[in-house]
Amino acid sequence: MWAIKVENLVKQYKNGVRALNGLSLQVKSGEIFSLLGQNGAGKSTLINILTTYLHKTSGKITVFGKDIEEDPNSIRKQIACVAQRTSIDNHLSMEENMIFQSRLYKVNSDIAKKRMKELIHCFELEHYLKYPVSSYSGGVKRRLDIAVNMMSQPKILFLDEPTVGMDIQSRMAMWDMMKKIRDDFGTTIFLTTHYLEEADQLSSTICIMKDGHEIVQASPCELRKYVHQNVLRISFHKEEQAQNCASNLQHTMSLKSVIVKDNCITIGTRDSQKDFHSINKWLLENDISFTGIEIAQPSLDDIFLNLTKASEKEVLS
Repeated sequence: MWAIKVENLVKQYKNGVRALNGLSLQVKSGEIFSLLGQNGAGKSTLINILTTYLHKTSGKITVFGKDIEEDPNSIRKQIACVAQRTSIDNHLSMEENMIFQSRLYKVNSDIAKKRMKELIHCFELEHYLKYPVSSYSGGVKRRLDIAVNMMSQPKILFLDEPTVGMDIQSRMAMWDMMKKIRDDFGTTIFLTTHYLEEADQLSSTICIMKDGHEIVQASPCELRKYVHQNVLRISFHKEEQAQNCASNLQHTMSLKSVIVKDNCITIGTRDSQKDFHSINKWLLENDISFTGIEIAQPSLDDIFLNLTKASEKEVLS
């Protein structure tokens, strides 16, 4: 069953800006769905429409088969949204935050207390009960924010970049939390993230969008089939070295796809062995200092950049 189905969605603001331009996507019930796109792609507008904060201009949206504009009140009871900025109250305790949320959704008091204990245990928050919320780290506040939003037992949980700014340990703890929400509670998660590794690790389905419409929707495995080639990856000590080498390499060898990201050059290749030998020879003959060269399968980063052409550092043919 589709948890969310969006068909030919258009959103045009009064100033003439068209944030969504014929977007279509489908989210399966019980999956982690990731929406990827560069800044300005329309992700925030889409979430605001799906969570009933904004009205669409045209198109059709159904949530569990119900039209989002015909019965918005019913849909609001089935969803929860955790925005980038935490919504918890620092002046309330952990338990008070959770009980307050349950009252907003008119959850029975006895059920709310039982649910609160379950969520605190499930998300490993017991240790923080005796401390004021204002003293929590950003990662713990984010975990509590999600736990608070789970008090209403939503069927769909929207998470807008939930791990932004976290260290790797906190991010991995958040990944485990998302898996628990999906597996233990059966909740569908609609995730937006700029961490492509995160989408790759967690998602059953990924949708990449650009300029208000979808480019592709597929599983992480299926996405790799969209790039029918291996890549050569050349690494350097500094980003400037990679930039200079990419320009010279592009001009000299007439390569079709050369992308620079950080201190690495990624080159699309259909004959990886041949290109590996010729490029390696060129680097050595021109006395270009590099730290490594390898043949690799395209990562989700490579696929994203190839499909969106989002990187300003890209060198095009």
